[in-house]
Amino acid sequence: MSKNVIVNFVLFQIGWFVCVLGAAKQMPWVGVIFMLCFLAWHLSQALRAKHELILVIITVIIGGIYDFMMTSNHLLTYQSPGWGAALPAAWILALWAEFAMILNVSLRWMKKRYVIALLFGAIGGPLAYIGAARLGAVSIDALPLSYVALSVGWAIVTPLLLFLSEKLDGFKPLESTKT
Repeated sequence: MSKNVIVNFVLFQIGWFVCVLGAAKQMPWVGVIFMLCFLAWHLSQALRAKHELILVIITVIIGGIYDFMMTSNHLLTYQSPGWGAALPAAWILALWAEFAMILNVSLRWMKKRYVIALLFGAIGGPLAYIGAARLGAVSIDALPLSYVALSVGWAIVTPLLLFLSEKLDGFKPLESTKT
């Protein structure tokens, strides 16, 4: 395991706690600032930073739509929503950006293993929200429907994002063409 993979994984874990605890303590911008620092480091490590930035933007859009559906259907309520309760909180969008930053590094091993990715998302996604709820950053409102929606949503989103990360892999060395 390379140093870059370890640092990427550790920064993601720290970022998760900074975003969640910042939201729980009514300081959501702390998580956004951390994410921007993580993003700057991440892009500086990439061979093709533009690919990674595009992946982050697409992931934030997909994640934002997913979280909008969750909140608009009263399945989740975020602390520190920022610009309104109906829109995804800035700190949750920062988490989506951080998730994008591990796809081509820490989660590279999961690429093309879509059944594993589906199971990882179906279990890991809800567990992350449960952890955030226990720390006071989110309320899971419509039990057990919220858990089902989180599990199904993450079971779809995780393989989808891993598929996109294959196309937008800023860490994969360019293959030389033989003439």
